[in-house]
Amino acid sequence: MERDQQKKIVEALVLASREPIAASRIAEIVPGCTPSDVKALLKELELDYERDDRAFEIWEVAGGYQIRTRAAFAGYVRQLQRERSFRLSRAALETLAVVAYKQPVTRAEIENIRGVDVGAVVRSLVERKLVRIAGHREVPGRPLLYATSKRFLEVFGFSRLEDLPTLREIDDLVLPGMGAESEMDEATSAPEAVEGAAAAPLEAPLPEAHEGGAEGGGGELH
Repeated sequence: MERDQQKKIVEALVLASREPIAASRIAEIVPGCTPSDVKALLKELELDYERDDRAFEIWEVAGGYQIRTRAAFAGYVRQLQRERSFRLSRAALETLAVVAYKQPVTRAEIENIRGVDVGAVVRSLVERKLVRIAGHREVPGRPLLYATSKRFLEVFGFSRLEDLPTLREIDDLVLPGMGAESEMDEATSAPEAVEGAAAAPLEAPLPEAHEGGAEGGGGELH
């Protein structure tokens, strides 16, 4: 099969996938392609998009690849979406940060750091699939352990946990003077949230955005 045809198939697969798709999975489908070949083809596609000044780009997130609209068009994409974006309160953001940097972590350990009860917040984050149950701590009572999910990586635009900013960089990723609550579009990456723009997937909203149906989608996390 010619390389140009392989590239078109790769593009079609990334575009059609509702979740970030791994290079290894693409290689299983595209004739004559290895994961390394797929990554090279994806790089070519990204260069094509840049050269043609397209409205979308390829992101490597959550262990796979996804086509997303560029940040400059976020405002227009949001108008197309009928579902409301959910809101993350400062309490939810702080709890999520503790989980991200201390994982796997128990509820008691989170509460020890935050100094408040976090039961409701953790449940909400689990329901939103930003946090997952990662087993039990082998101590008396065997408390649940919590860790971030693949969905967390996808929402915040990280390919892997190692891509999280260091603690020294955190202040640069937080909006100066942020109020008590911050609205997070489910398709917003952390760096673009700072700039006030969100990069939504080409086909938006993502599946979880349908939660709530006609009642207005997601609610507010506290």
